[in-house]
Amino acid sequence: MKSLKKKRRVQIIAVAAVALIVSTALIGYAMRDGINFFRSPSQIMAEPPGPTEVFRIGGLVEEGSLVRGEGETVRFSVTDGGAVVPVTYTGVLPDLFAENQGMVGTGTYKDGVFVATEILAKHDEDYMPKEVIDSLKEQGVYEAPDGS
Repeated sequence: MKSLKKKRRVQIIAVAAVALIVSTALIGYAMRDGINFFRSPSQIMAEPPGPTEVFRIGGLVEEGSLVRGEGETVRFSVTDGGAVVPVTYTGVLPDLFAENQGMVGTGTYKDGVFVATEILAKHDEDYMPKEVIDSLKEQGVYEAPDGS
């Protein structure tokens, strides 16, 4: 009788382990399209992503590159000091979007142009996403707002 209890306990543990593995795999499979990786312009130029891969790009809007007036489509370039990536975006840009300011865009990279579906701009003069700051620091072009 004691061995029957032991067998049952081992079976329950085995079923629980299999259920945990299957549920983890299903969660990972369901989230594969919802994960957007961040890339800097230098990373994109060094290793271009596939045309269907959705990711985020961040950097500074290059001065003199902002072109408006082609309907709702806006063209500009994003730089991290080491590379420049042209961007197109159809829609209304955030109010604080400007040249020489930090931005993060979500979209795809097709034919050498980042086609953005969403653009985020800084929310005050000191804020910039951590990933953008890290990328700019790597290139040696980041200056902290307080001068440090």
